[in-house]
Amino acid sequence: MSSQWKHTPLSAIPVEHLNPLLERQFVHGEQSMLARLLLRKGCIVPEHSHHNEQISYILEGALRFTLNGNEVVTVNAGETLVIPSNVKHSAEALVDTIDLDVFAPPRADWIGGTDAYLRK
Repeated sequence: MSSQWKHTPLSAIPVEHLNPLLERQFVHGEQSMLARLLLRKGCIVPEHSHHNEQISYILEGALRFTLNGNEVVTVNAGETLVIPSNVKHSAEALVDTIDLDVFAPPRADWIGGTDAYLRK
């Protein structure tokens, strides 16, 4: 197992333009991933689930999450939401929002570009 560290300025991480309302940057190690998402007002992240635990931290703006199809929570700037593995969830940007997400383990679908649900 490698113990190689990485140092990367945020400005050097490519910005992926997934759709007209969603952009992201991410970096990952062997056990975790950090993603910076830019969601414009009205952006919808469709319902999905994954085996990765997710911690969302809103830097600016607000996201309204729907969990398990009917539980709704609004996460504002300075607040966090922990989403356990395999919980169905969706999100809507109530205003232009900058979100930091941490995933463990890293999202293989994002790394491999097979995350079509975000590219619509």
